[in-house]
Amino acid sequence: MEHRDLPLLITWRNHPDVRAYMYSQHQISPAEHQQWFDRQSHDQNSHLFIYSEESQPCGFAQLRVAKERAEWGFYLAPEAKKGTGTRLGKTVLDWAFQNLNLHKVSGEALDFNHASIRFHHKLGFVDEGRLRDHIKINETFHDVLCFGLLESEWAIKREAL
Repeated sequence: MEHRDLPLLITWRNHPDVRAYMYSQHQISPAEHQQWFDRQSHDQNSHLFIYSEESQPCGFAQLRVAKERAEWGFYLAPEAKKGTGTRLGKTVLDWAFQNLNLHKVSGEALDFNHASIRFHHKLGFVDEGRLRDHIKINETFHDVLCFGLLESEWAIKREAL
């Protein structure tokens, strides 16, 4: 991801279909978005990606590395075609395990984000826990589901995708 990607990324992030599944659901201002990018781009443990197909940007992913493991986050452009998420996931996980030599990638999803939960399972992530009433959104507390994927599991699962 580069600075020139910021205008596109903020439109995706602020789209109601994307924002509805984020921990922070407020409309992000350009200044706030710029501050986030400045922090992330100066953090050597943060890897930001714009995923493209046929030269068209259609998704975003982030890896936050801590030793041999990373937490990931992602979202697609609201108009992304069916199957884009699987291809994005496969690309990012391949890169994480091959280029960063990670042992594990972990992820989280809000309990009502059924698409993300299915997506994690499809990619081979294993349920690792539930953080009860962990995030408050619009005056309601929600659980956060935790997932983990080991490199050895990915090596087997990726062939089935």
